[in-house]
Amino acid sequence: MAVINFGGVEENVVTREEFPLAKAREVLKNETIAIIGYGVQGPGQALNLRDNGFNVIVGQRKNSKTWDKAVADGWVEGKTLFDIEEACAKGTIIQYLLSDAGQIALWDTVKKYLTAGKALYFSHGFGITFKEQTGIIPPADIDVILIAPKGSGTSLRRLFLAGEGLNSSYAIYQDATGRAKERVHALGIGVGSGYLFETTFQKEVYSDLTGERGTLMGAIEGIFEAQYALLREKGHSPSEAFNETVEEFTQSLIKLVAENGMDWMYANCSTTAQRGALDWRHKFREATAPVFRELYESVASGKEAEITIKANSQPDYREKLEKELADLRNSEMWQTGRVVRSLRPKS
Repeated sequence: MAVINFGGVEENVVTREEFPLAKAREVLKNETIAIIGYGVQGPGQALNLRDNGFNVIVGQRKNSKTWDKAVADGWVEGKTLFDIEEACAKGTIIQYLLSDAGQIALWDTVKKYLTAGKALYFSHGFGITFKEQTGIIPPADIDVILIAPKGSGTSLRRLFLAGEGLNSSYAIYQDATGRAKERVHALGIGVGSGYLFETTFQKEVYSDLTGERGTLMGAIEGIFEAQYALLREKGHSPSEAFNETVEEFTQSLIKLVAENGMDWMYANCSTTAQRGALDWRHKFREATAPVFRELYESVASGKEAEITIKANSQPDYREKLEKELADLRNSEMWQTGRVVRSLRPKS
């Protein structure tokens, strides 16, 4: 483990240099990794582990779309693809990668197979942190660990295939075997992480729920909507409003930030843009700071977990969700975006 200075604060991180793939394989050479769930995180993590040479099986419901997806990805029924209970029985490490709602629903089934010495692996701290609401309380004689890639399973897989990596946090909730640390580090490297940084289950879920509702999804969509609506109100065309609100951000500026940071992006924009951005950032920070504080408090109090669990437990939740997503998809801004994307030059 290396100690790295991040802006004056030291943190423990694990890199591929100090924990190479060969070491990860050695640590897990006698383990069977059972991936339970093949939806958002499951495919990327399972395929990366398989390609990296680990012993991986997938557990999924038969006669489902995700079962068919697993078959299409090369998992073979009876060899590397099993129903959920059989996979849980075979696995020494159970990667519990169902949705939060799915984890709650299946917990009574999965916990029967959590025998002494096994490891229960999460990619989100939700079920454990809010255990009073989820009912997910692991037995005391197993390891409970977490690897949380900082992005979607699709991104994890794409970066892996490109020879890159997606940074992940790691946490140990319970070390019953004395091997939890080496297990979690090996799994983090195995799934294709760029580097691993240390956290706790609670901190992971607090930061994750805040980020998803904030700058990663909720806040950015809200800002997009506000600016697009204003430009349209002031007589700008849909194409102009979308390009100035979304396209330039996603196709140009954010890539410059990713390459070298915000200051470098500013330095590579016009002096007019620099001056305006430097001045107005303070107004936006002060305007949104109370909203972010309210959001974090809602997460930490368990209110967001309660809302999520209640919504997902409704029998018509999927139908309601699809309507909300359709409203977003069919809005003028994102219909304009569909056309703009179609007009991008093809390589």
